[in-house]
Amino acid sequence: MTQSLPPQPTDGNPFAQQPGAVPPAPVAPARGGNVALGVVTAVVVALVTAGVYGAVVGATEYEIGYAAVGVGFLVGFATGKIGGSNPVLPVISAVLSLGAVYLGQLIGIAVLSADLLGVSATEMFTENFSLLTEAWKETADAMTFLFLAIGGVVAFSGAKKAAR
Repeated sequence: MTQSLPPQPTDGNPFAQQPGAVPPAPVAPARGGNVALGVVTAVVVALVTAGVYGAVVGATEYEIGYAAVGVGFLVGFATGKIGGSNPVLPVISAVLSLGAVYLGQLIGIAVLSADLLGVSATEMFTENFSLLTEAWKETADAMTFLFLAIGGVVAFSGAKKAAR
């Protein structure tokens, strides 16, 4: 008794029609992202990191460049991972990171001022916000603006890299 061989494929691939062949793994769909969820993520992360940055400034009495880098990175990275590769998300992350670093600096001033005036930082922030902004303007120097810029640049590049 002779066995007959299965018919050979004509496209040159001898394994294409073997019985019991494993089909190729499905390809994951391209990740389009969710822009709205990315923006919400950017806002939430910006607010949280602003609070942390403000606490660091208030505790150390110094603006720390690495903290501004951390704010920018976290805002950008989270936005890119959640929102995807939409080209507007890096811009939104950069703007929100600038706002987060600024807000963090104001929170830091509120913490320091509250200690000096014997009031709570929350009271200082809510009831004396104009005093905080005046204090920020008076103490702002080149390093202050450098930290703002660093946070924005890192957020922009972090969002682009995270979306890959």
